Formats: sequence, C-alpha cells, structure tokens
Amino acid sequence: MNWGEVNPVHAYHNGSCTSKDNEDPSWSTSFKTRRTHKTSSALEVLWKTLFVLYLYLIGTLAWYETLSTYLLDNGFQRGKIDKTLFIRREKGDILLVQVYVDDIIFGSIKKSLCTDFEEMMHKKFQMSYMGELTFFLGLQVKQKEDGIFISQDKYVTEILKKFSFSDVKIASTPMETHKPLLKDADGEDVDEHLFQVNPKSSHLHAVKRIFRYLKGQPKLGLWYPKDSPFDLVAYTDSDYAGASLDKKSTTGGCQFIGCRLISWQWKKQTVVVNSTTKAEYIAASNYCRQVLWIQNQLLDYGYNFMQTKIHIDNESTICIVKNPVFHSKTKHIEIRHHFIRDSNKKKLI
Repeated sequence: MNWGEVNPVHAYHNGSCTSKDNEDPSWSTSFKTRRTHKTSSALEVLWKTLFVLYLYLIGTLAWYETLSTYLLDNGFQRGKIDKTLFIRREKGDILLVQVYVDDIIFGSIKKSLCTDFEEMMHKKFQMSYMGELTFFLGLQVKQKEDGIFISQDKYVTEILKKFSFSDVKIASTPMETHKPLLKDADGEDVDEHLFQVNPKSSHLHAVKRIFRYLKGQPKLGLWYPKDSPFDLVAYTDSDYAGASLDKKSTTGGCQFIGCRLISWQWKKQTVVVNSTTKAEYIAASNYCRQVLWIQNQLLDYGYNFMQTKIHIDNESTICIVKNPVFHSKTKHIEIRHHFIRDSNKKKLI
C-alpha cells in the first residue's frame, strides 16, 4: 500500500438503523417520548432513563451484528485487534471500513473499490452518504493533495464564544510553567452548584488561562503529510517526583509513523520511586505495552513493525532494559515492569 496514493476518506451515517429487507423489531429500534403533566418520582425517572439506555444498547448491538454479518458475507475480514475494523483485499488493493456506532468511514487506494462499497451498502441499508470525510467525532478533517490536517478550530471558536472569551488577552502557554496546581484548601471557593468537586479560584484562573491560550492558537492542529517515512517510532520520558502533593513521578510518551503523530499519553505513576532511573524504567515499560498494541493493530493493515525503536533519554534505564541479569539495582522494581526486557530479547522493540 502506497500512502501517497490513498483516495479521500468517505463517510456514511445510519440514523435510523433500518434494513431494507429486515423489519425485525429486535434490531430496528426507535424511541418516542411523551410529555405528561404528572410529576414522576426520582426513582421512576431513573428507571425510565435506564430502560431507554438499555433499549438503545440492544439496538446498537443488533445493528452492529447485522452490519458485520453482511460485510463478512461480502468478502470482508474483521480486524483481530479492533473488532470494528473491516478489511477487504483484492489483487493487491485494500479497502478499509471503520464502524463507530451508526457512523462508517471508509477509504481505499483504488477509487472503484469505494464506489463498489457504496453500491453494496445501498442494496442492504437505508443510509445517508455524507461524501468526503470532513468532520468526525468532533474533529475537523481537511484532506489535501499533500496530506491531511486535523483540527478543532470550530469547537474552539464555539466554546470561547459560549464563555465570553472571544475578546481576551492571549497567553503563550496553556499553563504557568513554574506554578503547579494544588488543592488550595484555603483558597476562595467557586460556585459549588456548577461542579461535583470543590474547585478554588486558583483552579478557575488556570482554566481561564487555557481559554486565553486557545484564543491565541485557533488554527492549531495535527498535520499528516503523505510524503514521509513509514516506520513506527516511539518516545518516552518521565520527570522525577514532579507531583507536588504526593511526590509521584509523571510518565509521558508518544508514537509516530514517520513524522505523523498517531498516539500520545501522559499519566502520573502509581508508586513513589526513589531514583530517576526507576521513574524512567517504569515509563519505558508502560509505553512498551502501547507500542506492542500498535504493532498488533497495524498487522491488520498489512504492516509488520517489529524491532520498533523506543527512544529513552536515560542511559541507566537503557542498560537495565538490555541487561538479562536481575541485579541489586532492579530488585525493588515490581515484576510487572520487567516485561520490557523480555520484549527487547524477542526483538519486538
């Protein structure tokens, strides 16, 4: 598959979940609400809400089962990792179909496969063809000749307008670099009726700074160029005792295909460590799991990315990963973090 020859991605929306030749009410579901003047108890309202959610869940599961059976009967294969991914290969060409509830996005390196898929779906289902993908799950998608740009500038504009931040002084960073957020128990309370927790004025100030940063970066997004190396690379890092309240370290990492960012994570570690090496080692172990998951996911697309490079900026951590002998410096590290050494031995990373 040549990344540079992929045709524009398209989208379908099935708003009614209805099949042309199957009116079985077990999977074709609709809901009607009726307004009454009778005051319902809180328990009754809760029961009705749960019942509607249950019906929606049953309808969604039945729709997915009907759709997946239809696709499998027409030469598609289900993804081994992502069960909502369906793939059809035809003489070296590939058609990818991704299902998200009642929305479908699909693309291929051959335009005729997309056309055939459209005709196949219209034979079975009453669906709305949305054309070339421009908006999905809150993300704006701009497909250009030299790549794809993903952003949320429309959402940013709406949220700034909603909270009257359209005309404010901009900030160059989303947070103050040398002023960490604390619980601030003695700080001034914010309106408790609007929140489930107990935020203080310092927290509200931090949120306002994020809005001012967004005001100054309305067009910020992710660029996925067509002309870029197609290899999987990962980066991992950790601070040391960076959390001001409990002195736990924070783990960060990201994964690229070429120069295309495909995944990123940032999470506080669950244990307090007594060295920078241990903090970096735990971070590397956590993101080794993510790399292995991505490797298996990409196998469905026909790519084998074994021996993926994971960049670590700590020499001691690299030595521990490559050292097959458990020594005194690693005996205090939990066993669950040592699988990264096994992955290195197997040439997976």
